[in-house]
Amino acid sequence: MTVPRTICLGFLAVITLGTLLLWLPWSTSNGEWNPFIVALFTATSAVCVTGHIIVDTGTHFSPFGQLVILLLIQVGGLGYMTATTFLIILLGRKFNLRQKIAVQQALDRRGMQGARQLVRSILGLTFFFELTGALLLWLIFRQDFSDPQALWLAVFHSISAWNNAGFSLFSDSLMGYQTSVPLNFVISLLIIFGGIGYEVIFEFYLWLREHLRHWGKPAYLIRKASQMTFSLNFKIVTSTTAILLILGTAMLFATEMRSPQYDAFPFDQKLLLAWFQSVTSRTAGFNTVNLGEFNNGGLFIIIALMFIGGSPGGTAGGIKTTTLRILAGITKSALQGKEVVLLYRRQVPPSLIMKAVAVAFGSMFTVLVSTTLIAIADPEENFINILFETVSAFATVGLSTGITSGLTVFSKLVLIVTMYAGRVGILLLMAAIIGDPQPSSVQYPEENLLVG
Repeated sequence: MTVPRTICLGFLAVITLGTLLLWLPWSTSNGEWNPFIVALFTATSAVCVTGHIIVDTGTHFSPFGQLVILLLIQVGGLGYMTATTFLIILLGRKFNLRQKIAVQQALDRRGMQGARQLVRSILGLTFFFELTGALLLWLIFRQDFSDPQALWLAVFHSISAWNNAGFSLFSDSLMGYQTSVPLNFVISLLIIFGGIGYEVIFEFYLWLREHLRHWGKPAYLIRKASQMTFSLNFKIVTSTTAILLILGTAMLFATEMRSPQYDAFPFDQKLLLAWFQSVTSRTAGFNTVNLGEFNNGGLFIIIALMFIGGSPGGTAGGIKTTTLRILAGITKSALQGKEVVLLYRRQVPPSLIMKAVAVAFGSMFTVLVSTTLIAIADPEENFINILFETVSAFATVGLSTGITSGLTVFSKLVLIVTMYAGRVGILLLMAAIIGDPQPSSVQYPEENLLVG
């Protein structure tokens, strides 16, 4: 079995197990068997760290069901191969070549060296952020709930935020804390760091450690530390993330927060609402405002942010920030008449250019097909709302205008497949279906054609 098939089937296995557990009467608050479509949809949404729901998580599921959802989120956020590797480490077994290759492809790394240490670092980083987030959220929630309940709410929302899952135990997501600066701050940081990618965080940590190590030492050592440069991946991810966060906040503030429905909020709170929606639209799925009241302009801005998503190596979905920058670089080079793509004075390899184009095209095709199928099955729904739901599912965001639960079973199955495709990745899914590509040494003559 090929590695892509192993990863894809691994996700399916976890979804199947989660569906069976959520189907049981123990998982529901009323003690009855869960409708199968609800169990399947929720399990898929949790494993794919999407956050799409068709029932209220906090009231429909029992504590056991909520725990199952939380574990599915954790496994889905880490990734099937990372979670499997963790179990191998716990059992004390050695890595074989296939497992190393699987970790390499799952984490999009070039080499196979240090796979065991990398997984340990990822797990350590994950638990550090989740525990820190849970502690800070507990201090916030304990002002409104008893300590045990506040602790469970804090743990659940911290893990959900770090994994960009968007599941909430509150019926209105986080609208009850829409003006709480501490909660918005903690959730936003968990979402941003969870979606920015492990390699970016590790690289910044090494840079910071090098500078702190030479603090107060001779000048030549300080200069040596300052000469440590960041990788192209770090520069692209951090700069693009900052631009999207600021631009998204400004555009949402201009299109939505100045509408009459938010007149009662002062300027700083409107800015906070716009900021949080800009953050969470990039695959997190929490909301502090009612998206069903947004106009088409605001919804389309969120659709664009969702489709872009987070960064490679993190828990976010979408086509990723690096793909966006490569596509922008291709456009810039074409306008300037250049035949190479340059980013920060570095030439992007042709293989990465082809990969970026394939990801963008495959993603748009998937969204197009899913939107068309749902529009046919539910013709009474507004098209912009259907497109919103489809992009939210594919980019593993989970934001909704409120139509998900009212869709037909067929449309819900379409969203399930869309969530799965978005989580495992279009290229990996196609490799699992078609098989590993066979390189060819045959070269064909070139010929021009009209473009544009």
